[in-house]
Amino acid sequence: MSEPISMAEMITLTIDGAQVSVPKGTLAIRAAEAAGVAIPRFCDHPLLDPAGACRQCLVEIPDAGNGRGFPKPQPSCTTEAANGMVIKTQATSQMAKDAQEQILELLLLNHPLDCPICDKGGECPLQNQALADGRANTRFDGVKRTYPKPIPLSDLILLDRERCVLCARCTRFSDQISGDPMINLVERGAKSQIGIYPDEPYDSYFSGNVTQICPVGALTSADYRFSARPFDLTSTVTTCENCASGCQIRVDARRGVVRRRLAGENAEVNEEWSCDRGRFGFVSGHQKDRLTRPMVRKSGELVPVSWPEAIEAAVTGLKRARLDVGVLTGGRLTVETNYAYSRFARAVLHTNSIDFRSRSQSAEEAQFLAQHVAGRAGQDCVTYADLEKASKVVLVSFEPEDESPMVFLRLRKANRKKGLKIVTIAAYASRGAAKMGAELIPARPSDVPQAIRDLDIDKDAIILAGVPLTQIPGSFTALADKVAESGARLAWVPRRAGEIGALEAGCLPTLLPSGHLVSDDASRDEMSEVWGSRLPSTPGLSALELLQAASEGNIKALVTAGIEARDFLDPDAALAGFEKAFVVSLENRMSDVAALANVVLPVDLLETTEGTFLNWEHRVCPVDEAVPNPRAAMTDIRVLAALAEGLGKDLGFRTAAAARIELASLPTWTGPREPMTPVAALEPGRSIQLVTWRELLDDSRCLDGADALLATAREVVARISPQTLRDEGLATSTYVRLTGTKGSVVYPIRVEPTMVDGAIWVPFNPHSWRLNQTGLGVGANVILAAAPAPTKEGE
Repeated sequence: MSEPISMAEMITLTIDGAQVSVPKGTLAIRAAEAAGVAIPRFCDHPLLDPAGACRQCLVEIPDAGNGRGFPKPQPSCTTEAANGMVIKTQATSQMAKDAQEQILELLLLNHPLDCPICDKGGECPLQNQALADGRANTRFDGVKRTYPKPIPLSDLILLDRERCVLCARCTRFSDQISGDPMINLVERGAKSQIGIYPDEPYDSYFSGNVTQICPVGALTSADYRFSARPFDLTSTVTTCENCASGCQIRVDARRGVVRRRLAGENAEVNEEWSCDRGRFGFVSGHQKDRLTRPMVRKSGELVPVSWPEAIEAAVTGLKRARLDVGVLTGGRLTVETNYAYSRFARAVLHTNSIDFRSRSQSAEEAQFLAQHVAGRAGQDCVTYADLEKASKVVLVSFEPEDESPMVFLRLRKANRKKGLKIVTIAAYASRGAAKMGAELIPARPSDVPQAIRDLDIDKDAIILAGVPLTQIPGSFTALADKVAESGARLAWVPRRAGEIGALEAGCLPTLLPSGHLVSDDASRDEMSEVWGSRLPSTPGLSALELLQAASEGNIKALVTAGIEARDFLDPDAALAGFEKAFVVSLENRMSDVAALANVVLPVDLLETTEGTFLNWEHRVCPVDEAVPNPRAAMTDIRVLAALAEGLGKDLGFRTAAAARIELASLPTWTGPREPMTPVAALEPGRSIQLVTWRELLDDSRCLDGADALLATAREVVARISPQTLRDEGLATSTYVRLTGTKGSVVYPIRVEPTMVDGAIWVPFNPHSWRLNQTGLGVGANVILAAAPAPTKEGE
């Protein structure tokens, strides 16, 4: 690892007559920035390796620090500053000024004059620099070169070749940052242009970044093209809700409608990047099933009613249920909203049966979260910066490119620039693992606990654990033991943006806010004093236990928020519970759960509310209102306050700001934590075990309407090792049928050389394919058989 630069390694040079000191190794263009001097550039980007492609940043260097100068202008983006160097920019050198004007003139020779219709118009560096640093008149009077346009590099990204100035920002980003070198400069000389492989589109989870860093509008997105202009837009800085990375984004809206999202600049989190899911997956809230009015079930049908009638109906049903009630929250909620649900469950409904895990779950996971994750905010949590400094990073059932893309980019950067050693315990070396240079420890799900125990790590290592571990008994026990033995640091990286906040807010049947324990009298008394209500002392039911109890008639009412039955491993079992209970659903779109509810209460979209998320680092990530809410929906907090009032209780607040103040005032629990009960690992056995995780682009309803984005989803295949293929008699088969306890599903076969024997991998819930139709999850024993090609996807 590189050491921090000390003051002894500083050098001093002169730029436009002013002395400036910078660290040794600094590029001349960065030294100029430090001196407050702006040098025009197109190819230069602070997060990309220097290329010197556009030559727009030419400067005069009369003294290179050795008493001798350069006879011709030099590109400041590739020239390293030296002690005693003298640099003259276009502000003080006629040579530099003439050189820059000539370069601009050359770049504009064939550049089309389509600024009024170009998506980059109004925020275009070429436009700005031509005005500030270019010549007023052109000497070129010929016919400009044209190309057919646009050229689709993928379903998302379109190329206008005549606008391109060959700065190579896009190709360098794809090669250096995302590791997807599928676009490159092709041809030579005057025919040079951006191109792709003939039979391969630009396949990358990060392709939208090239449209943002393109300085001239040559690369545009299919979604935003010709839809707005920068001067029409109102911009808001907020946090992406699509995973737990905590990326800062900029939301641009026109006339109350979000038109695009761009990566924000947050050096500590996402630097200047975003994934395509976060950039393009924002239109789902504007589908035809958007809820705009409260509804109550009458004569078996949901009918629109007034807010007072809907609140009264919900209150009546909750009163009838008495204490046989539970609360289920999803992953879309902010910290403040999760806190409101936590307080509503305990202080209003008087139950600890609240759970944010509308997904796979286990008691071992709940104990692990209480012991190692909850109540840790500000207490030496692992950060993005720590990942780059670690001696080793171990990924345990965690695929960062799919589950937390910014973690992937940061690990790839650390591996590429610093040689960070990355180890992944997984069934095969995924595409993301290969791009990070990760060493594979091949393991079937039943082998994961032992693989964790066999890790060779020290106190400077970091372990990143993923949600799929929930389905592998003994894995969290092994993690806890390994951390205690080695002193290594540990971080849990959930997939959904709201999960860390839900945990800290106490949306777990054994936990109260800020790590307080339901089972500890002193801990419970602290929260009772804040809330002014005696809290129940019996741990509640988990989400699966609630739904099971509801299907048996033991839970009479459920309050739900952002729940999808298909997120559970057994959607039919989940729906059976919702069908039997009195359900109050707080939703922004009609869903399979809301369709079964007795009362449906419309709530705000994230873009029309404010609050905070806690990302996987436990970092506070602000959410700001991007557009006003023109509909009749209210925030979840206002609805819960109204329900509490109807039940004769006081929620304590009605806004996110008030909830945030109360939550911030809570003391973090510093008392004893409930010890984990060791869980034994499963016997490996000889059956074929299933491995699965959600890919970044899947069938999540938050991607509904993002058709161009979904068209770039990766091919749905089943990955299997050559040996297992032969052992299962599939050597001549093109398709395989996976059969579980609930049914079967057919996938195309892809032989994966790195796949561990005795396992098969398929994506969980990819678009139009339903693995959970089979009732199978991670580690399940599956029956494989050859199958004919399905007549339609997933059949």
